[in-house]
Amino acid sequence: MTDTVLIGWSVIASLLIALWYRQEQTKNATSVDVAWSLGISILVLMYTLGLSEQSFQSVLVGTLGFLWSTRLGFFLWKDRVLKHDAEDGRYAALRKHWGNKASFKFFWFYQAQGIVALLFSLPILSAMTSQSNRLSLILGVSIWTISVSGETIADNQLATFRSLKQNQGKTCRVGLWRFSRHPNYFFEWLHWWTYVLLGQGAIITWLGPIIMFLLLFRLTGIPYTEIQAMKSRGNDYRDYQKTTSVFFPWFPRSKDS
Repeated sequence: MTDTVLIGWSVIASLLIALWYRQEQTKNATSVDVAWSLGISILVLMYTLGLSEQSFQSVLVGTLGFLWSTRLGFFLWKDRVLKHDAEDGRYAALRKHWGNKASFKFFWFYQAQGIVALLFSLPILSAMTSQSNRLSLILGVSIWTISVSGETIADNQLATFRSLKQNQGKTCRVGLWRFSRHPNYFFEWLHWWTYVLLGQGAIITWLGPIIMFLLLFRLTGIPYTEIQAMKSRGNDYRDYQKTTSVFFPWFPRSKDS
């Protein structure tokens, strides 16, 4: 499968060059958000078709990985690209900060998404080539169902809240957002335990939950989102921080506790 992995990476890298060239024309790099998730879809599809022997587990895991990444990719495309003409604030700030070097740095920033997609595809590939017992299969599929359903519900709840004019400048506290400030991130992280279970705990399957946790807590996830929320919602979001768990869903607490 090494050849298939390398070919898949080269395909993703080529597509990312095309996306980078497109953002050079539009000066809008928001499409990079979609690149890594749909990149995983392409890689998982290639792995499924490239396996010399198809098994129930390889088809099952490949289908789960493909459905998850495709749903996320199209949601990000709809929510961040189609709904907004302007470049996402993160990338506008990077473009300004990088100045004359923005074109060069965005090229490698796009290519980095290919590496991210490749790393996240490996736990899925490992689980595809494993032989799970019945309990692992039941637990793995259950975790996948709960996590993808939870992430979809959280995304839709937030999108519905934001679509109402009376909620502008307010913090979403409905549904799952009452129990976690980032329920979509939590369920995204939870999803990666699917492949640890289906992959019988193989070392490479741990890449998913570990890398995702680091991304969410140290790089592109929670820190940036919290900063932006404080800027746009001020005291309303400060109150939300005092009462609501940052990540793991839990019952709200009083502001004085």
